[in-house]
Amino acid sequence: MTSNEFVEKCTKLVREYTNEHIDKTDNTEISNADVFVVWYSKTLQNHKALLSTTVSDGMYYELTYNGDKKELYFDAYKKFEHRCIKD
Repeated sequence: MTSNEFVEKCTKLVREYTNEHIDKTDNTEISNADVFVVWYSKTLQNHKALLSTTVSDGMYYELTYNGDKKELYFDAYKKFEHRCIKD
């Protein structure tokens, strides 16, 4: 899988997941343009990316491709809090 194929697949999966879980009373859906890559890395045949969306729900997504097993792992996280701890 190329880097572009991986990012396109991740974008599609995050869009689909978000649209499946978005509050139905909002009567809205996001497009691929509403999904963005925060961080991406490729090592050998493996890929990893962190993605988010323009939806202000505090969610972010970690997708990992295991090239040896030809498996893609999808993790969805919600940010509960952000604190600054001074040294």
